[in-house]
Amino acid sequence: MTYSADRQNQFGLKRPNRLLTYLEVRAILEVLALLPLAPLLLAQSSGDGRQIVLVPGYKAGDASTWALRQFLNYLGYNALPWGLGRNSGQPERDAERLLEHIASIRRGDEPITLIGWSLGGVIAREVARLDPDSVREVITLGTPIEGGPMYTALAKRIARTKSIDLQLVERRVHELNQQGIKRPLTIIYSYGDGIVDWRACIDRYNTHARHERVVSSHLGMGFNPLVWRVVAQTLAAARIARQG
Repeated sequence: MTYSADRQNQFGLKRPNRLLTYLEVRAILEVLALLPLAPLLLAQSSGDGRQIVLVPGYKAGDASTWALRQFLNYLGYNALPWGLGRNSGQPERDAERLLEHIASIRRGDEPITLIGWSLGGVIAREVARLDPDSVREVITLGTPIEGGPMYTALAKRIARTKSIDLQLVERRVHELNQQGIKRPLTIIYSYGDGIVDWRACIDRYNTHARHERVVSSHLGMGFNPLVWRVVAQTLAAARIARQG
């Protein structure tokens, strides 16, 4: 049995159902839901001014995280773009680039919170693994922790356009994951994710990782009011824990 087949049998890993992928258009409804739920969101606990860097997903840039950054800034955090252009799909290289960027914007020795959407979460986790002293915590939104692109709706396209062996990439991801991450981890995922199989979003490597399931599409996670609420509560809980 191959490594991939073993993981698939053990954890039920597979690519998202095509119907779920087609239903990703419902992301528009999640954006529209922000208005009626605004009172609930704006009532979240005030921030403490900490720096937060938001890392966009595959092929996306800072515009995709603009709305969530504005919400976090309203609460009182210092939410920043990653500033490295579009996410080109080279997470190990981009983690090195992001580390350099973080070093240039950090306030003294104060660690930075990272929020990564989809592939952006892979980059955020890699930064935390490489330099835990620079990172306060990592929050991921629909991030494929297992398999790289193997268990995503874009698997075949990525394999073809980048000329990569998905099984070799999956092994490489497994090797990196086995090294563990020392910083606090919050995993936000959805059964309704039509781009990344929700089973691939589960962190089976770090026992301290906290998982939060939401009702959301993949493309709407950065605009979904339920996701925003979980992010705000996670940040507030971390602040209260430090003060206590």
